Amino acid sequence: MKQPLRKDLEPVAASFIVKELIEPHFDPNWHFHPHYQLFLVVEGTGTRFIGDSIKPFGPGDLVFLGPNLPHLWRSDQAYFAKSDKLTNPPDESPSASPPLVARGIVVYFSENFLGEAFFAKQEMMALRHLLELARQGLEWTGTIRDQAEASLKKMAGQPVGFGRILSLLNLLNDLSNTSSFRLLTSPGYTNTMKAADTDEPGSTTTERPERAYRRMQLVHDYVLSHFTDDLSLDTVADLAGMTAPAFCRYFKAHANKTFSCFVSEVRIGHACKLLMNGSLSITQISFDSGFRTLSNFNRQFKEITGQTPSKYVKTYRHL
Repeated sequence: MKQPLRKDLEPVAASFIVKELIEPHFDPNWHFHPHYQLFLVVEGTGTRFIGDSIKPFGPGDLVFLGPNLPHLWRSDQAYFAKSDKLTNPPDESPSASPPLVARGIVVYFSENFLGEAFFAKQEMMALRHLLELARQGLEWTGTIRDQAEASLKKMAGQPVGFGRILSLLNLLNDLSNTSSFRLLTSPGYTNTMKAADTDEPGSTTTERPERAYRRMQLVHDYVLSHFTDDLSLDTVADLAGMTAPAFCRYFKAHANKTFSCFVSEVRIGHACKLLMNGSLSITQISFDSGFRTLSNFNRQFKEITGQTPSKYVKTYRHL
């Protein structure tokens, strides 16, 4: 199946788009688009990839993305297993658990959705700064996240009209006047997929980014399905159609990190979700996340999160 490179939204008469998503799982394809995107997870768990950022997501996760920032909300494997059962349902029984559902609210708007110079006005300085920060990706925590969640749910039920525009501007204004946010991507991160891919001589400029995205999509899918195993670099490189050294250079150029770092972040992201669940020991979580020694798990966990696993649990419980 062809993996999308750039997602273009369907044209609408309204100045911006608000959608309620109710799906078996979120879109599993690594993509970007020229619109700003504000996304709230209402229901569902998984791992989100934004630029070079990898983090677990769950209900209440609120993220704001600028134009052309690659992203992917990958639902946990259980959501795909449930959707397969919906496609080929087994014999129903009264004790069968209801299917898992991924729900979210997303807002899309272009930079000039209210006119070419609207955000250039003096009164829009705070909003303009917010839009600039969104190019690195933003997430919010604390009470502002709860306020934004309520605003988005209200907006999703509003008809197209002036009131809905005011609701969006009020929400953006609230988000621009708080310090309870985190930048997601590394300083200086850029979407290298938009540029020509020089690793593929003989292909045209328009083909190169598409092939790059297909390769990265294959790698993402493979790692997310096998991160609990002993991943072989040769196997992944062969999947991408490269030698291991060429693949390592290619991956770092496109992901802004080494492949081993990417795998570690996926594993630690999974461990964070298991820690938040609180039903397993740290030793079991270490093994279930693909680490073969507890010492290596503890070291990499602290390198990536800045905390030990036990400190992470305490911090999470106090949020």
